[in-house]
Amino acid sequence: MSLYGYTAADAATNCICDLRSDTLTKPSAGMREAMMAAPLGDDVYGEDPTVTRLEQELAARLGKDAAVFFPTGTQSNLAAVMAHCGRGDEMISGDRYHLYCDEAAGASVLAGVSMVPVTTSEDGGLDPDRIAAAIKMDDPHYARSRLLSLENSVGGRVVPLKRIEAGVHVARDAGLAVHLDGARLFNAITALGCDAATFAAPFDTISVCLSKGLGTPAGSVLVGPDALMGQIRRNRKILGGAMRQSGVLAAAGLYALEHHVPELVSDHARAARLAEALRATGIGEVSSQTNMVFLTPKAGDHARLIGHMAQAGIKIGGQSPAIRMVLHRDVDDGALDSAIAAFRSFTSS
Repeated sequence: MSLYGYTAADAATNCICDLRSDTLTKPSAGMREAMMAAPLGDDVYGEDPTVTRLEQELAARLGKDAAVFFPTGTQSNLAAVMAHCGRGDEMISGDRYHLYCDEAAGASVLAGVSMVPVTTSEDGGLDPDRIAAAIKMDDPHYARSRLLSLENSVGGRVVPLKRIEAGVHVARDAGLAVHLDGARLFNAITALGCDAATFAAPFDTISVCLSKGLGTPAGSVLVGPDALMGQIRRNRKILGGAMRQSGVLAAAGLYALEHHVPELVSDHARAARLAEALRATGIGEVSSQTNMVFLTPKAGDHARLIGHMAQAGIKIGGQSPAIRMVLHRDVDDGALDSAIAAFRSFTSS
């Protein structure tokens, strides 16, 4: 049994609705056609025109100079940390943020960068006074504080822009660079109702994932200033992320930006409908923002609920105490209706 509640052998079993993650989406028919038709070249030589188009498009949308295409968000985040910090430097981040918790401590293991966790508030933000307290004075006894790494959205919650800006102000006053893990950036701006450039303005670098919610099979883009791009490309090479005819993947990203971003509002609406239905059943404690719903079942019901839902063809995560359920483009209204019916049948059994 994995963190997400299923073994590899379960993947092909009867499934009406899979709510474990928005990374489970398959490319749409239009996306597959775009991938097949993409002009290609060797991106290590800088000659893949589709990769170049994707990088230019995202840099323009986020109001930054340039961008670099990566295979994964973990690698994109690590390359950014390496561009901002040297060995023995220090990165400050939230204690519940993905870069600190869920990227195998790569910043420390591979880059020699110390990671200092700051308590994450319930809304997903970091309090400015806690950031200030974590920044070290310039003293040879201490690691050098070089980078503040933030995240938005955080576990489906969107941190308000003013709250982000307050923490960034503290970091700037201390001479720190600021990175954003914006894996679900387009979900965040959909919820906030702002444009991507406004959202990205406070940060030096931003990592944007294309395979969460947007429906691409792989890929992330690291956006930032021209001055860092040479080092970021070098870091990508060091980390084994330089690819050849990667325009096949970049084409999926371009298609998603044009066709799938506007559909994220539907995922958010379905998440709200699922949360409302769960609250009505009394099945447990429920919270929801953006495209995620978190359910904490009543004591003793956790394993039984997962088994019941699986029998009904509904896959949910195995996290504890709160089970995360993620709405995405491969869950339509009919699939969601089936999931809601299965939850209701659990409470009536």
